[in-house]
Amino acid sequence: MWKFIAASAVAVGVGVLPALSDPIRKNEWYTPHAQGCMMMRECTEDVHRVYSSGDLRHHFPDSNWDTVSREFDQIMLAFEQIGIEVYLAEEKYFPVGHRGVYYTVGNNFFLNKRFMHRPHVLMSVTRHEGWHAAQDCMAGTIDNSMIAIIMDEDKVPQIWQDIASDTYKNMPKAIPWEKEAFWAGKTEGMTQAALQACAAGEMWKVYEPTPLTREWLEKNGYLP
Repeated sequence: MWKFIAASAVAVGVGVLPALSDPIRKNEWYTPHAQGCMMMRECTEDVHRVYSSGDLRHHFPDSNWDTVSREFDQIMLAFEQIGIEVYLAEEKYFPVGHRGVYYTVGNNFFLNKRFMHRPHVLMSVTRHEGWHAAQDCMAGTIDNSMIAIIMDEDKVPQIWQDIASDTYKNMPKAIPWEKEAFWAGKTEGMTQAALQACAAGEMWKVYEPTPLTREWLEKNGYLP
């Protein structure tokens, strides 16, 4: 069980939300401070709610969304049923290279507009961060700020274990959560299925909790 903010970067990263006491100044764009302001919904300029692939077509009319629209719309429907909002935000709100972030406290998901004109990138980020939302659900409810792994670690293909271990070598505690999110980010339908299970209230029926997660869920009254 862990508490963190999941952020997708060129190499997906994990960040810590900074304390917000001052308004954003020009020299604070592209920093964790700016990202925190966006995530806490204190900065809303150039941050637009996304409801479906129709919004992607509006923001990026020159991109072909036909190949991803069905999966994206199913994920967005599950997000809405769970209570997660998705936003498309200008690049200035993200540290350099960050493509998206899911905030476990506010249960909002933010996409960096700079990268989202490419459908395959958008889907990779949406699946990856959507998997973190499913991990949030696995930990009892999205109303808390905890997340739990969904898969037994030995079930994650070795390629994704290796990528996560290399990416998070300086943050080893993040690796168990990130290696399955890397896997989900590149696997069509995997995140969609997990989010639909969460939306249906069947997360622990569809995905058997790991022993430590089950112990957590029982201890905190989520499971008998």
